[in-house]
Amino acid sequence: MTAKSLVVLVALLVLAPLSAARSDAADAFSGTRSRAHLEAVCDLGPRPSGSDAMRRQRAMLTEHFRSAGAVVTGQAFRIRDRHSGQPVHIENLVVVWHPDRAERILVAAHYDTRPFPDRDPVDPRGVFIGANDGASGVAVLMEMARCMRELSGPGVDFVLFDAEEYVVGPRDPYCLGSTYFARQYAAARREGTGPTYRCGVVLDMIGDRDLAIWQEQKSVSWPDTKPIVDSIWAVAARLGARQFVPRPLHEVEDDHVPLRTIGRIPTCDIIDFDYPVWHTTRDVPAACSAESLETVGRVMLAWLREQR
Repeated sequence: MTAKSLVVLVALLVLAPLSAARSDAADAFSGTRSRAHLEAVCDLGPRPSGSDAMRRQRAMLTEHFRSAGAVVTGQAFRIRDRHSGQPVHIENLVVVWHPDRAERILVAAHYDTRPFPDRDPVDPRGVFIGANDGASGVAVLMEMARCMRELSGPGVDFVLFDAEEYVVGPRDPYCLGSTYFARQYAAARREGTGPTYRCGVVLDMIGDRDLAIWQEQKSVSWPDTKPIVDSIWAVAARLGARQFVPRPLHEVEDDHVPLRTIGRIPTCDIIDFDYPVWHTTRDVPAACSAESLETVGRVMLAWLREQR
């Protein structure tokens, strides 16, 4: 071997690990970027179903996910407002990665905000930004998009549900978008069409600065969803994500319920329900942290990478 060849070989051996490290870094979840996405969403203002801000958010997200290589479609339907009687445009956003793969995993979040901060002790009809309760799950999915094309295993669909909490009065129903999605999915399965979801995960209220994600009661009590919970919390333990508490606490009526009971998709809920400014005017970006978003994003990406 000549001296010149030896120099080239040494350079290759040195640069190879550096190149791999850069590749790993490029595929890593960034809490800083996710927090920037959260702020961009919140800059649109309140985003209740049928609003102009919701329309602008939908256009922004469609462009974001398409730019990352996904196939994005809307699933639109109408409801009638129970109080005004006026029609309201509702539209779920379905973001498909690797559409050629038959078996799929569903990862969902709601992207609407409550019309009013009805739990606010001072201004229950004030401005509700919904940084944690609305934007946090969206922001994590937006950052995860950077890493989705390299995933092997099952295909993955992100679904952003509208009208999760189009709630003005005490008797208004929750989870309208996910209920519609679940019914459409169940009808397609009966006809032998559409995707087949192995399982699902719902992300909701995951940006809290004081993050503590206990296992949701329904998710651990259903025999078909408990293995999903166990596998996600096992990944969190391996990553040292202590914010994932391996014990059940709250029972939550969330989008995972219609997905599992109507759509027959085994779906668990990842949610920090102990949020002191829940449904108040103080649910703003300052109440959320990049670290919390990064913790959830890293766990979700690692879990998806393990699916075969």
